[in-house]
Amino acid sequence: MPSQKKQFEKRNEYGNFSSNILFIEKTGLLAKEKKILEIGCGTCSLLSHFVRQGFDICGVDVNSEYLARGKELHGELPCKLVTSERLPFPDNSFDLVFGFDVFEHIPDTDAHLKEVSRILREDGAYLIQTPNKWTNVIFETIRWKSLTSWKGEHCSLHSYFELKKRFRNHQFLIEYYDIPIVTEFFVEKVRSYLGSLGVFLLKIVNIDKLPYFLRTNFYVKAERIKKS
Repeated sequence: MPSQKKQFEKRNEYGNFSSNILFIEKTGLLAKEKKILEIGCGTCSLLSHFVRQGFDICGVDVNSEYLARGKELHGELPCKLVTSERLPFPDNSFDLVFGFDVFEHIPDTDAHLKEVSRILREDGAYLIQTPNKWTNVIFETIRWKSLTSWKGEHCSLHSYFELKKRFRNHQFLIEYYDIPIVTEFFVEKVRSYLGSLGVFLLKIVNIDKLPYFLRTNFYVKAERIKKS
């Protein structure tokens, strides 16, 4: 019989869709005339949403199985497989770049940010969501029942302060957004990995009300520092 984890992954597309949409809308940066890229589009739920809304958006992902699943779910979409850190676009191609549940998986985040900076236009912005290192290490240790196994998947977790420093090193200023993440999706994810005890703990501790540097997930708008 499939585990709760496998059942969850089979039923659900990846990512906290409603929270991601709320964040994007809350930035006020969406506009039909802007060109948008989603890095790590996965099974393409977010990409499909914005294509249907008439936005000029395309996506890339390193996982061919996810893209194939996205095609099954949503039909043909403007997305492509990438096999290296180099993004297959000219300099200054995009006004907005999205990256949800992606940054923590990238082994070389410095090279990644150089690429994002290269393809972003001067007034562009990079919108990301990534787990908090301080809280995710605890969750992943319980999930994998190991102190080290999770590092292969979440190899680039950052804390609140580390994230600011990393982006600053690449001439980005970041702004954190207060986005609730305890949605039905999130509760089901916790249940699938941690069982009823995890759901019970969610009822005791409202993680959406924790001090921001202790939140389980960071929502970040990054804009390049303007040259004087």
